[in-house]
Amino acid sequence: MNISTHLILVSAQPIPNLTPILDDSLRPQKVVMLVSPDMQERSNALENILKPRGIGVERCLIDDPWNAARISDQVLDLLTQYPDGGIALNATGGTKLMSIAAYEAFRSEKLPIFYVHPEHDRLIWLSPKLPDVDLSDRLKLKDYLMAYGASSVEILDPTGVSAPIRQLTQQLLADINRYASELGALNYLAGQADNPRLSCQIESGPQSRPYLWELLDLFEAAGLCKIDGHSLRFTDENARFTANGGWLELHTYALCLNLKKALSIQDIASNITIKRQSGRAVVKNEIDIGLIKANRLHLIECKTGYLEKGADVLYKLDSLRDLMGGLQGRAMLVSFNPLDKASRARAQELNIQLCCRSELRNLQHHLQTWLINER
Repeated sequence: MNISTHLILVSAQPIPNLTPILDDSLRPQKVVMLVSPDMQERSNALENILKPRGIGVERCLIDDPWNAARISDQVLDLLTQYPDGGIALNATGGTKLMSIAAYEAFRSEKLPIFYVHPEHDRLIWLSPKLPDVDLSDRLKLKDYLMAYGASSVEILDPTGVSAPIRQLTQQLLADINRYASELGALNYLAGQADNPRLSCQIESGPQSRPYLWELLDLFEAAGLCKIDGHSLRFTDENARFTANGGWLELHTYALCLNLKKALSIQDIASNITIKRQSGRAVVKNEIDIGLIKANRLHLIECKTGYLEKGADVLYKLDSLRDLMGGLQGRAMLVSFNPLDKASRARAQELNIQLCCRSELRNLQHHLQTWLINER
């Protein structure tokens, strides 16, 4: 079957529009977008992803996404441009009436129609009856976020996690009970060092707070700081970030990198900044760790501070998942401190995975289980 053009129905869930286009076995030369007035921004985002890949883009504007007869007529008019076929309908998006109207128009012309299963990342042929197609995992993190409206995506440190940092974070969690009470003090010192010299004074001595000084020695051995008497100076801003709680994010990121090949993770990054246009304002969101697996966005938030209002963190994560991940987006909170019973219940209601305090020793297992489980 020779298909050179896809007709897609642009909706708030753009990923089922994209995945067949990016699959090598289904990749079209051109995409025609059926666009309702409220989906102009979403169609702009799709066009910005497709055109750099050399895929032609054409828009077919509809006035009323609920007028099935009018939509059917417009699609039939469009199909007169394809007398020899070569065009297929992706019936996944749009309003239900858009999908039905386009489906009937293609059926009447005996042209191919397919639907993308939103959870199993599988293309289902509706007409003609052909075997289902498991879509290839080609979607990258930046494309995913841009499809959901990001005007820019900035990844500050895509290089991975160095061996000394990996060793440091592993030791911190292996001796979590030993260092738990003093990690907060280290956070405080890193906060005090927010100055041009990246330095501060350590008020307590080794005899009064031995575990704090053990921690400082570990960070110095990893090349993150220098200790001169009671003076503490961080190597650079990244080192200060690591001491100020960033070590848990780096540890989680390193474990995700460990799982990348085994779990077929398509793309992964940490310390991501997303900017979106909201009217005249630019809204900025930050993601600790984002990854794409099976063409679905997975967000991970890492917290080392006490969560006095755990529900606030959960609501923020839930909102960001829905905004940038759509209906199939997934979220996980990794917290050095435990959540109270009410917050844990709220996380379950919001379908946010948790890994807290004592569970952190087995974080890689928790990540693996979460990433394998599709629900």
